[in-house]
Amino acid sequence: MSVTQGIVNRLRRASLWQRLALLLFPALLVVTALELWMTRHDALAAANAAYDRSLLGALKSIDANISTASGGLSVELPYTMFEFFELTASGQVFFRVSTSDGLVELGSADLPAPPAELKMGVPAFYDATYFGEAVRLAAYRRDLDRAPAGSTGRSVLIQVGESTRSRQEFSARFVRSAALRDGLVLAMLLCGTAIALAAALRPLSRLAREVGARTSDDLTRIAETDLPAEVRPLVAAVNQQMSRTQELVSQQRQFLDDASHQLRTHLTTLQMQADYARREEDPAQVQVALDALGTEIGRATRSAQQLLALGRSDTVSVEPAEFDLAGLLREVAVDLLPLARAKRIDLGIDLGVHSPAPEFPAVADRGLMREALGNLVSNAIAYTPAEGTITLFAAGDAAGWSLNVEDNGPGIDEEERAALGQRFRRGARAGKGGFGLGLAIARSIAQRHRGELRLEARETGPGLHAIIWWPRASSAPASD
Repeated sequence: MSVTQGIVNRLRRASLWQRLALLLFPALLVVTALELWMTRHDALAAANAAYDRSLLGALKSIDANISTASGGLSVELPYTMFEFFELTASGQVFFRVSTSDGLVELGSADLPAPPAELKMGVPAFYDATYFGEAVRLAAYRRDLDRAPAGSTGRSVLIQVGESTRSRQEFSARFVRSAALRDGLVLAMLLCGTAIALAAALRPLSRLAREVGARTSDDLTRIAETDLPAEVRPLVAAVNQQMSRTQELVSQQRQFLDDASHQLRTHLTTLQMQADYARREEDPAQVQVALDALGTEIGRATRSAQQLLALGRSDTVSVEPAEFDLAGLLREVAVDLLPLARAKRIDLGIDLGVHSPAPEFPAVADRGLMREALGNLVSNAIAYTPAEGTITLFAAGDAAGWSLNVEDNGPGIDEEERAALGQRFRRGARAGKGGFGLGLAIARSIAQRHRGELRLEARETGPGLHAIIWWPRASSAPASD
């Protein structure tokens, strides 16, 4: 495992304090090291500038004391300046004066030569090594009034050098002082950052204590006051999720209350009919009681199945996939055809202009859509009178798809249509066989697909047109 991957894994497992320390402390160290390097560079530049001025002064002093008046080359050395120069340089001082032809040499003849050709009248500074010691030299070349006797050189080269020990000691002291200063600043920055983080994270600690002190059924909103702006979106998202959970819990409680009431009613009825059958001595009346008992068992079974379907439609995960709408219509029609024939109802499928083209298959959870369509058709069979007509068809366009069930039954008033689809809510014309769950199941499944259940009047004649519509994925609204 690489070092970078190890740091990333450590950051994933670390607390916020540890993450900040792992990210901030190395960054501060890098900045401090960079600042020290720049300080050392600036100290050397400042030392060179100061000491080079002394070298330049010595160079000009020697140049001012060069003379060719005697016919040769003479130099009156400024010994007092050299002594002072040696004191400031903390080491030995070297000089050299020579003509351009090299026949006349004064001072240390083996001083390192300049690394490049000198310009006349322009002093140059350079570093070199002399007898194993680092030295700093200044060189200067100018024309002579006349060539010295025995020499053809008309120019003179002046060199002055000193040991760099004093410069290095000065730079080292400067850098040590800067390092102590930067270390103190780094410590103050770390302490200040720790204090600032403690103050900044105090609202989070308070929030953690408040949430930890809540009971398991406390789903009230978390107060967003006195929280940093960066944390408010997280708290808002948590509040939104808690609202969803609270709504889901309320729905589940309502569902359990309604389901327990519904099943308790069936069980009470079954118990009464069983008690009546045990007390009755007339075989004919016993048979009547048993028939009523069987009918009630069938109703209880149908109610339990619908309750399970409703719970499944609310909780099962939706797994969209392509499927054939016409095939779904045929499957549901074939399953419910015996129930329709029992009432002499014409149950048919319209595969004409309403149906989508085969090259545009629908995308949805086929199992859930089959459950929804089956409940709509069952409701239509239950409320359509004998010898009535029920037509199934599907449609699709650029916006989405729909499953449609039309019947020529009594229909539903416009005011009543808006209320139907709620759990255990039945229409005014509902018979004794319904439980008010079929439309609720269809509506729940449509909403799980980001669609809706529409109940409309037929365009021609009495009856009801039930529509399950859901959008294509590209046109579906964003999740809450």
